[in-house]
Amino acid sequence: PMRLGFGLYRHMLDQAHYEFAAQCGASDVVVHLVDYFNRINQRSSDQPIGGLDGWGEAGDPDRIWEVADLVRLRREIESQGLRWYAIENFDPAHWHDILLDGPKRAHQIEQVKRMIRHVGEAGIPVIGYNFSLAGVAGRKTGKVARGNAECVLMDGIDELNSAPIKQGMVWNMTYDTRAAPGVMPSISHEQLWDRLQRFLREVVPVAEQAGVRLAAHPDDPPLEFVRQQPRLVYQPHLYHRLLAACPSHANGIELCLGTVAEMTTGDVYDTARTYVHGRHVPYIHLRNVRGKAPHYQETFIDDGDIDIHRVIRVLHEEGFDGVIIPDHAPQMSCAAPWYAGMAFAMGYLRAAIQSTTGPNLNLAASRTAS
Repeated sequence: PMRLGFGLYRHMLDQAHYEFAAQCGASDVVVHLVDYFNRINQRSSDQPIGGLDGWGEAGDPDRIWEVADLVRLRREIESQGLRWYAIENFDPAHWHDILLDGPKRAHQIEQVKRMIRHVGEAGIPVIGYNFSLAGVAGRKTGKVARGNAECVLMDGIDELNSAPIKQGMVWNMTYDTRAAPGVMPSISHEQLWDRLQRFLREVVPVAEQAGVRLAAHPDDPPLEFVRQQPRLVYQPHLYHRLLAACPSHANGIELCLGTVAEMTTGDVYDTARTYVHGRHVPYIHLRNVRGKAPHYQETFIDDGDIDIHRVIRVLHEEGFDGVIIPDHAPQMSCAAPWYAGMAFAMGYLRAAIQSTTGPNLNLAASRTAS
């Protein structure tokens, strides 16, 4: 059966946050090992929102995910009755020249292969990733959700999403603080697809051997171009092209239904049914939004264009047995804005799942925790 999970950023990898996830009804966690927040004062936020200079600096290019560190963290998580289901995102430090087709590409491909093997050895089943030059960029925050709650939004095409990317940056982070002045040259969609296909053909066989599934995130915001660079999956049908680039159980997709709802074509429910039916989806981001790119805003889970209960019914009908996490939520007016917003989203999702599948959701996790 489908399971309810919780996403944790790097600075949240501690007992208090594991307990919070379990208290919200999660059985699984999706972990970000990349420290997006190292240069901006946004520690309380549910997601980094950077300006033209991005979020922060990429990590240490020579320090990859080692088996002992992964196992140690997995045991910490498991001690709270949770399962470490997925890692979300590679650090730009480890794969910037794979994205850019730069001189360190061959070395970085070997690094990524080693990390995939290590993730498999550590018993973590999924790695989510976003093959993108601009990354998650070009959005703002505003107090426009219900009750003036602060949420993420996009309000048309402006400098935030149309200005070129500075040299030394990729995926909204700085990987080279000493880069020469200037901007990244624009490339074509075909060039980006070619880079993705080469990447998949080299790493998917390693993932198969390691017992790890790769899960590709769609482009958020889902525009044809962001920061003068092409996007890959900015309409639902483009998931097909990504899967066809290297057919394998290990080449999967991270179904971000909030992003799908922001897309200007397609249907959220048909998209969910199609890809879950094909067993292509290890895990799902489920938030709610109102509007379409380039004019949309994130909303409370019960207050947007998506009928959440209908989504859960579709997933149940198609036998989805992966993990659902609320990726973002509006921040609420109280002493702990992020926690309150996420707790509301988790409670709503847990009730929606239980009303569809029955009351025994996550029973095994509850027993373990107790």
